[in-house]
Amino acid sequence: MIRGALAAVAAWSGRVLVDAVLPPRCLVCRGGVEAQGALCVECWSGLDFIAGPVCAACGLPFAFEIGPGAVCGACAARPPRFDRARAALVYGETSRDLILGLKHGDRLEMAPTLARWLARPGAALIAEADLVAPVPLHRFRLLARRHNQAALIAAALPGTRTKLAPDLLIRRRRTPSQGGLLARERRRNVAGAFAVRAAWRPQVAGKRILLVDDVHTTGATLEACARVLKRAGAAGVDALTVARVVRPSDALI
Repeated sequence: MIRGALAAVAAWSGRVLVDAVLPPRCLVCRGGVEAQGALCVECWSGLDFIAGPVCAACGLPFAFEIGPGAVCGACAARPPRFDRARAALVYGETSRDLILGLKHGDRLEMAPTLARWLARPGAALIAEADLVAPVPLHRFRLLARRHNQAALIAAALPGTRTKLAPDLLIRRRRTPSQGGLLARERRRNVAGAFAVRAAWRPQVAGKRILLVDDVHTTGATLEACARVLKRAGAAGVDALTVARVVRPSDALI
């Protein structure tokens, strides 16, 4: 009990010291906020959290509850290769700024906040996972960027420390950017791009794997990863992303 109290005091003292040296700034606009890793009121209001009922398969938000296990029209017509996908946010201007800041702006301090938001919709998936694997970057892109944003988010997720498999998947070829591509073109772009690292294959068989990435657009990358994991014997594959794209053409039931 005393040890716990001392640890709490030490943590509080550390936060006070950090705040004194580096005053807390909004993760988006850099304006003043009350605590490290927070957003100002204006930027917070620009986030659209996915809090209601969603497609049981891809996590697309529904306008109202239609029953357990309900899936969207797209998943009914073409079930995805992964079992379940969940996201914390609808991809919009503010969430885009956060993700791009981490991805291209070396804003590594964003990872714990994004992971904390993702822990709520991902609680069941994290609890059921045997291994947690970030979607990998090609080695050349990793050298240029110096970090993999998916790996940073995965490592910051609560309850994943003993499950983390940061190098479970490898990206065998450097694929062009998925930006601007249609769903079919995205699937073709990442076809055959991923593989399970040989050293991990014995540990994948019969296990439930949780993929982590930053954005779910069409799901092509997540499906490509899920395909190779299931071919390696994975019992199931789920996916967590910080945000997911919801287009006006998506049928929100």
